[in-house]
Amino acid sequence: MPKHSETRKMPYTAEQMYDLVADMARYPEFLPWMAAARIRSWGRQGECDVADVDLVIAFKVFRERFGSRVVLCPGKRTIDSEFLDGPFRYLHSHWAFRDVEGGCIVEYDVDFEFRNAILQKVIGVVFNEAMQRVVRAFEQRAHELYG
Repeated sequence: MPKHSETRKMPYTAEQMYDLVADMARYPEFLPWMAAARIRSWGRQGECDVADVDLVIAFKVFRERFGSRVVLCPGKRTIDSEFLDGPFRYLHSHWAFRDVEGGCIVEYDVDFEFRNAILQKVIGVVFNEAMQRVVRAFEQRAHELYG
């Protein structure tokens, strides 16, 4: 189903970009279609933090809450999430950050499918544009915070 991958060079450190993406509670402040975010639980799993998060997306007439388990590994500078409950059949996303000369490389991959065929069809039409807007929103937020 819909998959999207992007790799971007950013003029910030990998740590700064990792911290920005890891701050899920602030997503409604800058991400398009993100109406709310709430951390359900927070714990440790080896070298990584594990958070169960509720996010509310609002798109046109649709408003859906979904839960994700997010594994944050600051040592590896990776963030992985998977669907727990809500309107998806499945959802997987992966962020990776690495320092390079003059900034960092940010890699983002997402793959998901909605249970609702109508919502899947609506999203399918604008999926790539929507994912590009999300990535641009993170870039703009980084500029506001670190630029």
